[in-house]
Amino acid sequence: MIGALVIVFREVIEAGLIVGIVLAATRSVPRRGRWVGLGVIGGLVGAAVVAVFAGAISQAFAGSGQELLNASVLIVAVGMLAWHNAWMARHGRELAAHVKTVGTADRPLTALAMVCGLAVLREGSEVVLFLYGIVASGASGSDLLVGGLLGVAGGAALTGLSYVGLVILPSRYVFRVTGILITLLAAGMAAQAVFYLNQAGVVASGGPLWSTAWLLPQSSIPGIILHTLIGYHDRPTGLQLVAYVGTIIGMIALMMYASPPRRQTATG
Repeated sequence: MIGALVIVFREVIEAGLIVGIVLAATRSVPRRGRWVGLGVIGGLVGAAVVAVFAGAISQAFAGSGQELLNASVLIVAVGMLAWHNAWMARHGRELAAHVKTVGTADRPLTALAMVCGLAVLREGSEVVLFLYGIVASGASGSDLLVGGLLGVAGGAALTGLSYVGLVILPSRYVFRVTGILITLLAAGMAAQAVFYLNQAGVVASGGPLWSTAWLLPQSSIPGIILHTLIGYHDRPTGLQLVAYVGTIIGMIALMMYASPPRRQTATG
């Protein structure tokens, strides 16, 4: 039961924090609940498909199927987040001023709905495959059910608190703060994709540059939260650092390119 609780709790936190950031970033946008809800439902459907083929996925590509699936999902999510931030850089001011009448708000919501779906798909598939391993080791179904329900409840409560913290921000700051969070979130996803590709043997990322596991283990609750929000790793490799910093630089450059030119004030 404890194993199932910890696994589900961790994965719910990781998916829930992403969904919470998306909801906070779009809190004044019409129909955001519908789009985010569709994304979450799509992710749950995808996780259910993974559950059906759990054994085949875990054994695919010489046993690296889950790592390659996770890396692919993360890379797509990074692209969606970069596209969203670029769109907001161009239209954010207009959206903030005319949020009740702007019809183009569906465009960034499409990308963020996909991010929510991919987050739920990735974490849900990890839950399925981890629990598949626990069942294979002889754990009872009732223990898995109780542990899983407790994990969902605890993870939902913690992510709900994080969402409330973002929502209480003044409206004039919400786009800026969530834009920064989304950039860091994407950078962390890129670094995590490198981690999975290294596990799958696709890339060689080398040894860790440093270790902060003695101070803040990545498996601890604060470590999990920081890992999700800003891509914290307690033993990052050089290639992960390159992916992290490169994603931040790339997203900032893309936002600067997409930003409309400032209007010059005429002087007499």
